[in-house]
Amino acid sequence: MRHNLRSRAQPGRISIALALSYVFDWVIIIAAAGIGGAFSIITPNKRPFSLTNPEISFPHVEKEKISTAVLIVCSLVAPAVIIFLVAILLVPGPTVSKSTPKALIWKRKLWEWHTGWLGLALSLAAAFLITSGMKNLFGKPRPDLLSRCNPDLANAALYAVGGFGNPGESTNLVSHTICQNKHKSVMNDGFRSYPSGHASFSAAGLVYLSLFLASKLGITIPYLSPSAYTQDRSQFSAFPSRASPRSSEQLEEPSGHNDAIIAARNQAAAPPVYLLAVAIIPWFASIYIASTRYSDFRHHGFDILFGYFLGVVTAIFAFRYYHLPISQGAGWSWGPRSRDRSFWAGIGVGNYAGSDPKHENDRIGARDLEGQPKNDDRIELLPMENGGSNANGRHLTDGYENGEVRR
Repeated sequence: MRHNLRSRAQPGRISIALALSYVFDWVIIIAAAGIGGAFSIITPNKRPFSLTNPEISFPHVEKEKISTAVLIVCSLVAPAVIIFLVAILLVPGPTVSKSTPKALIWKRKLWEWHTGWLGLALSLAAAFLITSGMKNLFGKPRPDLLSRCNPDLANAALYAVGGFGNPGESTNLVSHTICQNKHKSVMNDGFRSYPSGHASFSAAGLVYLSLFLASKLGITIPYLSPSAYTQDRSQFSAFPSRASPRSSEQLEEPSGHNDAIIAARNQAAAPPVYLLAVAIIPWFASIYIASTRYSDFRHHGFDILFGYFLGVVTAIFAFRYYHLPISQGAGWSWGPRSRDRSFWAGIGVGNYAGSDPKHENDRIGARDLEGQPKNDDRIELLPMENGGSNANGRHLTDGYENGEVRR
């Protein structure tokens, strides 16, 4: 009967549906980035402007402090390399038993690498797509627009589209057709001020990297866990089924009648500051990149702030989409989807991990075995030898066996 509670994959076989579902994830992310790239070459809307507006009268700086190529290296290539090195060198950590086969350890390394890159790609693609689309929709002039434009001042009255001045007065709003610069790409780029692409892209890549490093290095603000909860450390082990008895011990709830009280001050401690510095360096780098867009007269202040906010939102979303909370997940990413739910879990399920019994008899059998259907899917990327048991002595059947999720 226990077999009915597990994924029905044959040992040693990889679920094609599950693999294809993650390939499809990559296809969608790459397609989103491609659409964003297409937006960047489409002619944007071009908002009318005033020839006397000081906010668009700054000089055009030919050599940017952070070029697009440097931006890609700093926000995409460097984070990808760092994530790879961290996953290969630091995963799975000291919680692994020495008897754990190397092949199984490498499965975990590769999975953490995959989810790290998948989250980074999702963050960057989402920020790039949204930013590129908004640039074209709003068509806001850059601070250096007039320097790019070279307006036809002698015939300004012919291009007036708004304002209350007399025809030909410089206080009127004029259309972009007044510009005599025939360099199409330069002029189109002059109307892509909002939001800042450098700010959003740098935040999407480097803030995500900071979150990833904080997770893997255990950088959290010390806090007290709710006293109503116990802390079964086996659930945070790299491979819970192989955790030693000591790692499965629970902290007793402190009370006035317990001789083994653990003082509140000893329940947590601040991580080393050098690790904190390592984690926040990418964040600081993203702030610097965003600031150069102001000093290079490429964006107005609000454009940079909104672009940076957009990148932070996509970074946080992408990180949490594939990783456990930093303060509670012990540095792990979420496990893979179940093969039964590779593309869609179905209405009423609400979870893409685990496997549901296919027939009513199986459901009844599950209740008989467990007392109630299990809902704590503990995902491992390794098979378990002779099963495992949790702190209450219940058999742990949740796991990842030979590339398959099992319950």
